[in-house]
Amino acid sequence: QVQLVESGGGLVQPGGSLRLSCAASRSILSFTAMGWYRQAPGKQRELVATMTSGDRLAYADSVKGRSTISRDTGKNTVYLQMNSLKPEDTAVYYCNANSPPYVFWGQGTQVTVSS
Repeated sequence: QVQLVESGGGLVQPGGSLRLSCAASRSILSFTAMGWYRQAPGKQRELVATMTSGDRLAYADSVKGRSTISRDTGKNTVYLQMNSLKPEDTAVYYCNANSPPYVFWGQGTQVTVSS
């Protein structure tokens, strides 16, 4: 069983920054892809950013240019740096890891952007 533990969420003012972390219980190179999703109240979970094992990156249009996904293989951790945060970025952010046919999720970390 794979454990994904997110951290780094919190309350931040509009225009501020946060870095989310996702620590995996095994080598992140064992996954075909890892990523971040978010779910706002009353909305469906949506993709924020993904990174494949071959370092191919993808971002949602809503965060492109403001967010960066990265990883530290030595720490088995994936990061999401978010800048210029907006109130509409408020959501629970989930870490995701794919190891076909399995998909793993973290428990989520709350990000609230408010003045």
